[in-house]
Amino acid sequence: MSKNIKITKGFDIRLAGSAAATQSPEVHPETYVIKPTDFYGIGRQKLLIQQGDQVKAGSPLFFDKNDERIQYTSPVSGEIVEVNRGEKRKILEIKILADKENSYVSFNKYDQSGIESLSKEDALQQLLSSGAWANIIQRPYAIVAKPGDSPKAIFVSGFDSHPLAPDYKVIFKEDETAFQAGLSILRKFTSGKVHLTVHADQPAIPMFSNAKGVQLNKISGPHPSGNVGVQIHHIDPINKGDIVWTVSVQGVICIGRLFTEGRYNTSKWIALCGSEIKNPKYYRVFAGASVNLLLKEQLKQNHVRVISGNVLTGERIAADGHMGYYHQQVTVIPEGDYQEFLGWILPSAKKLSFQRAFGLLSFLNPSSKEYVLDSNTHGEERAFVQTGVFEKVMPMDIYPMQLVKAILAKDYTEMEALGIYEVAEEDFALCEFVDVSKNDIQQIVREGLELMINS
Repeated sequence: MSKNIKITKGFDIRLAGSAAATQSPEVHPETYVIKPTDFYGIGRQKLLIQQGDQVKAGSPLFFDKNDERIQYTSPVSGEIVEVNRGEKRKILEIKILADKENSYVSFNKYDQSGIESLSKEDALQQLLSSGAWANIIQRPYAIVAKPGDSPKAIFVSGFDSHPLAPDYKVIFKEDETAFQAGLSILRKFTSGKVHLTVHADQPAIPMFSNAKGVQLNKISGPHPSGNVGVQIHHIDPINKGDIVWTVSVQGVICIGRLFTEGRYNTSKWIALCGSEIKNPKYYRVFAGASVNLLLKEQLKQNHVRVISGNVLTGERIAADGHMGYYHQQVTVIPEGDYQEFLGWILPSAKKLSFQRAFGLLSFLNPSSKEYVLDSNTHGEERAFVQTGVFEKVMPMDIYPMQLVKAILAKDYTEMEALGIYEVAEEDFALCEFVDVSKNDIQQIVREGLELMINS
């Protein structure tokens, strides 16, 4: 039975520079990168290529030594030009010089009736060998799913509530067939329900309202209402021993294309956005694309921070860097490497504050105002004090401050009792934003998840 959920805890960060509903012609950056660090939960990797090799989209690049069936493949065709390694020869990234026209490894192709009659075993084999399996994320721990597991449910969030997130009505206009095919494939892996959750106050997207074989839920409220972890918590919570899979809308489409087109096609619309972009709009790229062409003649100034992803959970990259595998926006904001006279004491109506204390005139600002914010943290790391503010932005029935402290203390029993199985680092992004102690809360949560995996 469908559920209607309303959350009141959270906070919408309204930033200037949202992408206009304009789609640019497909851009073709010269290089693409696949980073094993994007894929949590994989063990040591075994390289299957070397510098100078030619690959196609869907050609295996490396596999997980913990499970050799899970292949991680190239998003484009071209030449392997660089394999960067870190300490102890850890693979950091594989760089591909892309061909002008993409060529693909061929996989089995099906129509919708063929997909419905396809066995689970055959579907699994194609997902694993193509690289599309990386789109399936397991909770608890927010890691790449294990092929042998049977999830009690699968969750797909039909909107993104992060700052400057892309508008799904714009980026998913022509993917209804692939989306339905992806849902049909995912249904084979669970005896439970496939949950698709949309925002109750946003216009219905036909691709979602017409979806078959899913439970369509509605949720309303501020960010993080779009986080799949929040939706799981309110619809079908995770208890000890439970396994739930989550897949992004783009991931469902990628899986669907694999079976309807017979190829590993990671092409997607991404939003180029942020206050320092002259003309924010949408571009179609493949996963791992270089952002240099996107930013060409688009920056208002050079002293900026380029972020692959959103400002809360994204990754800082160089102006000629590459997008993360799962990211669907590139955000550019002013760099904040300066010291501020008087700090929060100085009265100002230009600053955003959850508690309306950062800038004494912030109470004058209307709730709809868009802000130009930089990367300055407005303070250094300091003693971890208990303020009660985490609970105001965490719409889950857990004690976030106590959970973070249990992680810092490496108290496994307390971590389990306080709900670590239900969370991922993105669920704590707002806690990090409002934290007066300036701690890297998301990194702490990830370290806690890794502790539980290895315990």
